[in-house]
Amino acid sequence: MRPVTLRSARVLLDVPTRADAAAITEACQDPDIARWTTIPTPYTAKDATTFVDALVGPGWASDREYTWAIRRPGSTWLEGVISWRTAHRDLGFWLAPSARGTGLMRDAVGLVVDFAFEQGAPDVYWECYAGNVASAAVARASGFSYTGTGDALVPARDGSPVPAWKGLRRADGTAASDLAWPAASLGGSAATGATDEQRGGGSPTPRR
Repeated sequence: MRPVTLRSARVLLDVPTRADAAAITEACQDPDIARWTTIPTPYTAKDATTFVDALVGPGWASDREYTWAIRRPGSTWLEGVISWRTAHRDLGFWLAPSARGTGLMRDAVGLVVDFAFEQGAPDVYWECYAGNVASAAVARASGFSYTGTGDALVPARDGSPVPAWKGLRRADGTAASDLAWPAASLGGSAATGATDEQRGGGSPTPRR
């Protein structure tokens, strides 16, 4: 698929490029992004260009993973990254500290979920490492049902399994579960939901 630009009144989603390497590198120095994702640590400018060159373009071309830069309308500065991977229909994201609490991530998630449904996906899956209340807050606000806790799709940097909170949003609008969100997941502000880079791979994609 050719890259698609998505937008709302509050957010613009387009394709990350090498011109975004400085913004990606700066954001990925944030301890929360490092904690809740599997981005390389320490994170360097080379990691950012590898992410753009090896993940973003090939992901779109192969229809394996669609990745967007999160920007404010009228600005070229990358505030975060969000992606949707087609194999597991799963969503991942991260947001720079300076952009948290602005509603950008909720708008971005809504745009990408709608995009996935337009491509025929019956549902979209979300997860975060257990304890990431910011990501859970975004998922709840975006209409995801909590479906339980289990091992994350992507293990920790050392390969060990990590417990994850999991959720699902169905295209038909029906609830995927009647489970209550864990008390520990309540509260927080949008930070990360993890991408492939965050999963490991030398780049910053979005969910842990």
